[in-house]
Formats: sequence, structure tokens, C-alpha cells
Amino acid sequence: MIKARVTVTLKNGVLDPQGKAIEGALGSLGFEDVGQVRQGKVFDLELDSADPGTAKQQITAMCEKLLANTVIEDYAVELL
Repeated sequence: MIKARVTVTLKNGVLDPQGKAIEGALGSLGFEDVGQVRQGKVFDLELDSADPGTAKQQITAMCEKLLANTVIEDYAVELL
């Protein structure tokens, strides 16, 4: 069993209205020191595989096909 974490974030230069809304809300709650907020998503996966290399290849394929919109998002794969 291999566990992995995929973190998907918007690419630099892509507008992030949800991040802006969070930034504004934090400011209104008294957290004025926050300069910028970018939001993203995290996927925790478990694969029935014994080979880390194969698992990483499979997860990369998952990201390219479903988990990330690679036109506007970047992703990072971490085996745990």
C-alpha cells in the first residue's frame, strides 16, 4: 500500500477570486498582515501498489486526466 498526497494550485498569473475573498475576510477579522491568499485543493490517495515509481506514474496520469486542469493549475505529488 502506497499513500500519496497531491496538491493542486492555480498557476501564477491566473486570477483567484476565492483566494481574494478569503484574503478580504481575514482582513475584516483583524488579520491585516496577510498580503496574499491563493487557494488550492489536496487529494490524499492510497494505491494498492508496492512500487513507488509505478505509483508515482499512475498518480501523475490521474492528475493529467482528472485531478488538475493543467491549463490553469499546477500539481505536486508527494509519496508519504
